[in-house]
Amino acid sequence: MSKVKLHTGSVEDMGRRFVDAWKRASAGKPVDETHLTFLDLETMLATLSPKRLELLRYLRRTGPLSIKATAEGLGRDYKNVHSDVQALLAAGLLDKQGARIVAPWDEVSASLELT
Repeated sequence: MSKVKLHTGSVEDMGRRFVDAWKRASAGKPVDETHLTFLDLETMLATLSPKRLELLRYLRRTGPLSIKATAEGLGRDYKNVHSDVQALLAAGLLDKQGARIVAPWDEVSASLELT
C-alpha cells in the first residue's frame, strides 16, 4: 500500500524528517515513507479542497486518465479540473504518466502541529 503523510510545518521540520530518514537508512534500517509538508494549514486546506479530494479519489479508482477524460467522468468543467490537476501535481499528490494523470497514493494522512 502506498501512503503519503501530509504535514504543516517549517522548512526546518522538513529537514529534520529528512535527516532522521537519512540516519535510519545509513544504519541499514528500511526507509519507505513519503512526506509532503505545507507551510501552513490554510495552504493545506486550499490544496485539499472537496473538489480536489473528489478528483484524487476518482483517479485512484479509475487509474491513469487524461485531464479531459477526468473532467468528463466527474461531470466538471475542463478548465477547473485542469487547474485542480496543476495544483495537485505541484503539491506532489498527483503524478503524470505521459499525457495521463494518476493518483499514486492508496492512503493520504494529514497531521498538523498546534504549537
